[in-house]
Amino acid sequence: MKNMKAYLFPGQGSQKVGMGGTLFEEFPRLTKQADDILGYSIKELCLNDSDLNLDQTEYTQPALYVVNALSYQKTIKEGEKQPDFVAGHSLGEYNALQAAGVISFQDGLKLVKKRGELMSRAKNGGMAAILNSSENQIKEIIKKAQLTIDIANLNSPSQIVISGLKEEVNKAQSYFEEANTIFIPLNTSGAFHSRYMKEAENEFEKIVKTITFSKPEIPVIANFTGKPYEVENMKDTLVKQISNSVRWMDGMMYLIKQGEMDFEELGVGNVLTKLTQKIRNEYNSLVDKKNVQFENDIEMSTNKEVSFQSKNENILSVEPKEHHSSAKLVEQWNKTCPIGIKVLSDLYDNELETRTEAMLLFGHRAAVYVKGYNGYFDLREVKVVD
Repeated sequence: MKNMKAYLFPGQGSQKVGMGGTLFEEFPRLTKQADDILGYSIKELCLNDSDLNLDQTEYTQPALYVVNALSYQKTIKEGEKQPDFVAGHSLGEYNALQAAGVISFQDGLKLVKKRGELMSRAKNGGMAAILNSSENQIKEIIKKAQLTIDIANLNSPSQIVISGLKEEVNKAQSYFEEANTIFIPLNTSGAFHSRYMKEAENEFEKIVKTITFSKPEIPVIANFTGKPYEVENMKDTLVKQISNSVRWMDGMMYLIKQGEMDFEELGVGNVLTKLTQKIRNEYNSLVDKKNVQFENDIEMSTNKEVSFQSKNENILSVEPKEHHSSAKLVEQWNKTCPIGIKVLSDLYDNELETRTEAMLLFGHRAAVYVKGYNGYFDLREVKVVD
């Protein structure tokens, strides 16, 4: 049985100055089409970002879409065979649809431009990554605390993102800390993929209705369902993505279950590559156990706790319930890692720089703060750059 291939396209958060490189020169016609639609130079934005717009949602999304699309064109130009599946994380899903022939490059960019504008209007929102937990456990915490917060991203069994009004997300931190999860506030001003995006979704739907969708030439995995798009529901499925969870883990699980699947990330960075490898590793470790069903085991019950914390050797590991272990980890970190050291996190594609020593928070959390971010980072969630 031959290996299948799936192309993956990253979404917002992967952007960085210099992305795209020589692609704009290699594909001048598409680059000009992008400039005409956007009203500014996409090459200047991506390579130089002279006006410091690249991290603003209304600019970020078109920029990533264009770079992802040109990366796909280069792959095809170099003679790579058409993949068996395509998928994209949030914004990246538009690239998957374009690669599958559902929408044209121009129509995809028009949709992304409008999407970025609508989502940029979302203010007073907040998001946080919850590690070492499960969807059901998170829902239970939210319910008991009576928080108006939604699950935005189901990235992997041990990495889930919540979204809501900033004050609610801040309020939620203590509840998640008490449940021995790792709570990491994310740098965002919008409550993306939550009920608070419903108004933007309604406006976006009007634009989607004006665009022609074709039958997919390649199966496209939908964020909203975690399964391939159904032809009769394509527009509705894409629209619902804005205010609903990105079920990335479910989508990757679907692909893994199809057989021998090779994943290749196109565009910027390797965030999806790392996430998908985690999902594959965790799945393989579970299916090797007799009578274990992955779909059942990712749910937490009151009688049985299942941990899916990644065993990545590059991540410092410690049992969160043991105070003395956390204190020792802080001590070891401060002996070898001075303030200002460069670190990496699976939640971000770029290098980060610490701005404090490691410290023990809440009596049990080994943490460090980094420049440009208000929330702390758990020491188990970061690795020092070699």
